[in-house]
Amino acid sequence: MPRREAITGERRQVAADVRKAYAELAARPVTRNCALRAECCQFLLTGKTPYLTKGEALVGAQALKATGRRALPVREDGACPLLDPVSAKCLIYDSRPFGCRTHFCPAAGGPYPRRDVADLIHKLEEIARRLGGSEARPLAAAIQEFLG
Repeated sequence: MPRREAITGERRQVAADVRKAYAELAARPVTRNCALRAECCQFLLTGKTPYLTKGEALVGAQALKATGRRALPVREDGACPLLDPVSAKCLIYDSRPFGCRTHFCPAAGGPYPRRDVADLIHKLEEIARRLGGSEARPLAAAIQEFLG
């Protein structure tokens, strides 16, 4: 198999494995009440920016490309670049990163206890190693790597 096809196949499998980890999280009996208020997406105001593993960044970039975009939108207000300024909705909500699903919104129930999600964090790190790295990076930098 040519190298490009091998890379594409591996990325496809990585994306599927990341989505599987997200599905495992969704199946856990933790009560969440996300009202889609987007307060947690105001990084400058909250002082918190989610960090993504390489696998999560790949899934995020694929989801952004599926919207027809080829670059991260620029936000001068310090909000998440994936937060649509008109609708105030996440451009990739169904593919949003693990941190957005578990840690960023007190109004939705606050952070998951780490002990309840540590296995999934380790799984996402293992998946990232298949792409050549397990260090998580800030959302914008991580996704930008896969948009280029």
